[in-house]
Amino acid sequence: MSLSDLIAVARGDKPADLVLKDARIINTFTGEIERGDVAVYQDRIAGIGEYSKAQEVIDLKGKYLAPGFINGHIHIESSMLHPSQYARAVVPHGTTSIVTDLHEIGNVSGSAGIKFVLDCARDLPLDFFFMAPSCVPATHMETAGADIEAPEIARLLKLKNNVGLGEMMNYPGIINAFGPVIDKILASRGTIVAGHAPGLGGKQLNAYMSAGIYSDHETTALKEGKEKLRRGMYLMIREGSSEKNLETLLPLVTDKTWHRCMFVVDDRSCSDLLNDGDVDAVVRKAIKLGLNPVRAIQLTTINSAEYHRFYDLGAVAPGYRANLVVLTDLKKLKVDMVFYNGRLAASGGRYLGSYSGKTPPKLLKSVKVKKFDIKALQLKITGGSFPVIEIVPGQIVTRRTLLKVSKGIFKTDTKKDILKAVVIERHKGTGNIGLGLVKGFGIKLGAIASTIAHDSHNIVVVGTSDADIYAAVKGIEQMQGGLVACQDGKVVARLALPICGLLSTNKAEKVSRQFEALERAARRLGSLPPAPFAILSFIALPVIPELRLTDMGIVDVTQFKLIKQKGK
Repeated sequence: MSLSDLIAVARGDKPADLVLKDARIINTFTGEIERGDVAVYQDRIAGIGEYSKAQEVIDLKGKYLAPGFINGHIHIESSMLHPSQYARAVVPHGTTSIVTDLHEIGNVSGSAGIKFVLDCARDLPLDFFFMAPSCVPATHMETAGADIEAPEIARLLKLKNNVGLGEMMNYPGIINAFGPVIDKILASRGTIVAGHAPGLGGKQLNAYMSAGIYSDHETTALKEGKEKLRRGMYLMIREGSSEKNLETLLPLVTDKTWHRCMFVVDDRSCSDLLNDGDVDAVVRKAIKLGLNPVRAIQLTTINSAEYHRFYDLGAVAPGYRANLVVLTDLKKLKVDMVFYNGRLAASGGRYLGSYSGKTPPKLLKSVKVKKFDIKALQLKITGGSFPVIEIVPGQIVTRRTLLKVSKGIFKTDTKKDILKAVVIERHKGTGNIGLGLVKGFGIKLGAIASTIAHDSHNIVVVGTSDADIYAAVKGIEQMQGGLVACQDGKVVARLALPICGLLSTNKAEKVSRQFEALERAARRLGSLPPAPFAILSFIALPVIPELRLTDMGIVDVTQFKLIKQKGK
């Protein structure tokens, strides 16, 4: 692009490529709404005011014009969509930029998986900014498919569109200055380091932040969020498919603090993306809860842009990228048109981009389970008390409870909603099988299973019988990854995710239909909570309090150690 030509368009001496006429322009700098024309030259906004010379003029007739929405923290793998289909799902909702921490696919296939996503994203009408995953694996208490240490992180940080180091989930490693973790922080000096600090406060929070980590998306309580804001953290207010923190944390957004807050989704399913929306759904809900619409838009545009150092995004202003969203209704946040780099990318909810990218064959064969007998699923207990993972509705944190048990082989108790949870290693054929108990799924018969099991993505299963659990694992193996629901020892519904056991090769709409059918089948197994597969995916995440299960066993996250399973 010729800078001289851009300046000439701004002066009005040269025709613009596009003029968006008579727009109500949302000014994210001042919180005002202005009326005027916006002139676009190639991928840049040339000027705001009165412009008529252009190759194309679109009269907005007073419709609202906002900067493209920025989803400041997302794991696209949670959508289960190929990167091109992810764009197909989110761009019509106004998302033009995402910051994705690719530690999900990184934990399965390392840098090869990360580069696959970036290659696919190259020609899409969506900015794929990425963060080098800091925790592959997340902890020493699980088996991942890859290891990414400080030297590899240093290489990833040099790739185009990298904005820093992904969420540092191993917060005990930071607080206790564990050598390999500190090496990763040192390798990323001068970049942004994303945070992951569930429940941290006091001196522990001080220790964590002293490493240069200044954001957090794991806050779930008002008092916790207030302390983090006071200490200088940017508060990422999360509202995903299973993580619901917006209503609790929204009171923290005030005239004094709003510029330190932003909206993110973290994890959102394909069905939610297509039907409810992406970060626009968070903005819409915030407005319904009473937040000023312009302020709500600031929290998903300029705030995220300034935190991530995107100095030409997040505003409708001269010299900024022409990533723009046309809205017909500000309070309901109805998206009419979406422009990416000055070109129409979506209109009337219809995506105008194309499918992009192929999948390397080696990413399609990631499920490698060592053969085992159904007897390996037996949970033998010596008696006394046994720890139970209790689900917290609407959250990904869990509670640790104790169950009095008799000596012998444990049998599930559906009346008390005490079910068996199993995590089976699927990357290296180690034969590791973690066995535990879980409360809160409401399954009365059958089992559900998934290879989406944050963050190492082994096979995670919850069920009422060993026969159903075994059948679920075999169904997963047959598909080379995905989600299943089982009943009477048979798979009754499935969703194949052959790319690293995380992503589908199908179109977004088909994946969404299959996922919705799967969830309907799962609900017929009992009184399951909303988003049961999203909840299931977090059972094995040993960096969120209080209790988890990995292929190595039960993890007490508060103590950051494995609990010895007596009699196993």
